[in-house]
Amino acid sequence: MYNIDTDLLFPPRAIPALRALRGEPWQELVDRVMVQEPTAADRLAFVLMMIRLSGCVSCHADSFRALRGCTQCAYQTVRRYRGSDQDLLTLFADAHTEMEKYMGK
Repeated sequence: MYNIDTDLLFPPRAIPALRALRGEPWQELVDRVMVQEPTAADRLAFVLMMIRLSGCVSCHADSFRALRGCTQCAYQTVRRYRGSDQDLLTLFADAHTEMEKYMGK
């Protein structure tokens, strides 16, 4: 079985679906990231954070997560995250720092 919403890694097209899942700090982050260019550092850092949170690297085409699709997987991951919104913002900041180091900025 193949789901058209399944990609190899977290797809940026799923970002808007995550907006209403958390409080205001999270919503502000999603609002800021979803309107940026695909190569913007904030957007890349958000994608990296979601790849890590969702476990995209260990997802396989025949796994339950892949059968549901990336948007549903990310939705469930953010909804079930036990940390605070501030914890998510810290994970985003860490991913952003790592992206800047990798890109040499």
